[in-house]
Amino acid sequence: MGKKNRKNNNRSDGLQQTKEGTNTSQTKQKSQRTPKLSPLKRNEVNQLVEKLLKVSSSVQPSSTSLNKEWEVHSEIDKILNKIISIESELHVPFPERNETTKNRFMSWLEKNGAEVNNVAISEFEGYGLGIRAEKDIKTGDMMIGIPRKIMMTIESVQTSLLSTLVTRDTMLKLMPNIALALLVLVERFRSDSDSFWAPYIDMLPDKYTTVLYFTPKELQELRGSPALEPALKQYRNITRQYAYFNKLFQNSTDPASEVLREVFTYELYRWAVSTVMTRQNFVPCLDGSEGMVNALIPLWDMCNHTNGKLSTDYNVTAGRSECLAWCDVTEGEQVFILYGARCNADLLVHNGFVMADNRDDSVQLRLGVARCDPLHADKVQLLSRLRLPAAADFALRSGPRPVDDQLLAFLRVFSMGKEQLNHWLSKENVSDLLYADCALDTEVETKMWNFLQTRINLLLLAYPTKYEEDKKILEEDKCLSECQRLAIMLRLAEKQVLNSALDFVKLFLNPQTVKTMVAPEE
Repeated sequence: MGKKNRKNNNRSDGLQQTKEGTNTSQTKQKSQRTPKLSPLKRNEVNQLVEKLLKVSSSVQPSSTSLNKEWEVHSEIDKILNKIISIESELHVPFPERNETTKNRFMSWLEKNGAEVNNVAISEFEGYGLGIRAEKDIKTGDMMIGIPRKIMMTIESVQTSLLSTLVTRDTMLKLMPNIALALLVLVERFRSDSDSFWAPYIDMLPDKYTTVLYFTPKELQELRGSPALEPALKQYRNITRQYAYFNKLFQNSTDPASEVLREVFTYELYRWAVSTVMTRQNFVPCLDGSEGMVNALIPLWDMCNHTNGKLSTDYNVTAGRSECLAWCDVTEGEQVFILYGARCNADLLVHNGFVMADNRDDSVQLRLGVARCDPLHADKVQLLSRLRLPAAADFALRSGPRPVDDQLLAFLRVFSMGKEQLNHWLSKENVSDLLYADCALDTEVETKMWNFLQTRINLLLLAYPTKYEEDKKILEEDKCLSECQRLAIMLRLAEKQVLNSALDFVKLFLNPQTVKTMVAPEE
């Protein structure tokens, strides 16, 4: 899901033409045995993996600074470059989308009961592959119905070659998304028989633009953005998992380890994890419980995201996921769906794309009551009654109301003196602090808005570039990589949110001179 990567070719549908009868990529990989690393090279990788595991596990999550994360990332990158160089000798194949694999995929869907109405796979500039309307589609029309048996779910793991390993490995038990990523790999490289999901796996992208694919130079473009920290943590966590599973497959004799032992590489694991991160959804458990399970939903996961309405649901009676049109779509246009209310930082880190006009965009603002504050105990008590934490990441949101109820209440409590705190601690209706029209001491309100204005200005100053500079770079620099461009787009979007929030604050600090919201700096 999200922006799809594509191969360069001249076909309008983004699929390479092959001769009829050409083997699929999965069949090719079985007929062409992947070479093994020599004992010397394998030993070298094993030593590097040990070092990688140690470095990537050296950070204490609760007390890590951004500088420390970057320092660790630099060490990880050096080790990974050596590992990737050696593992490249394996020539492990990735999916190869072409006309044959597309036709096989669509036939597989039809054969297994999928319902596909008036839509088809097509290429769209700036998106890669997506879904095109073959005829005019009306709001509410049924477009895609995918039966449960076609989906790859965490329940599929229980009956797969991975089942033995999952029953005894703690990480796989606790992280179903990782188990699903390994299932994709096991099904892709199993040699005992053709995978049921081979037509689906062969239509997956061969690479992504999640932060796992960012070079250090590209990650540097995120300096100043709140997204840099989770991006570095994501990278570190995945490299640690790679090192863990590399050792596990080398030393285990279960069916999954037998399949992956000689083909498992960092680039392959990065690809599988990105596949799940960018495409997974959740469907109800088969056992009838109220829980949900991770799932990959073929074809539906090729729909790209836009501002819209949720129009996909799971039909328990029919046992399938159903996607309805949330708006009218004209023949030839791309069919979009809504992934959910997600900010651009989240979309970039987990899905590998940025929306220029994201109505649900926001920027994180880290706030907390200092332990050295003489009024710490009173403020924490009042925040507790409001069911708010004493320290957390709050969100400055896009749109006409950037300060939501939770952030507003926190700022009010944070700015109170002893007298105001005593007053509100004695009241029953402390929830009034969550509302914009709450009667509050003018001194507290002024102090609160001044504090927020200062914090927003500090966030803007943390970026190495100005808003206008980012716009100019995107418009004029033709040498930017796709990942660099995405990082700069994120910076630009975040600055729009922050500038808009700054103008909102000025309304309360200068109510007589500022009558209307001012548009973000352009």
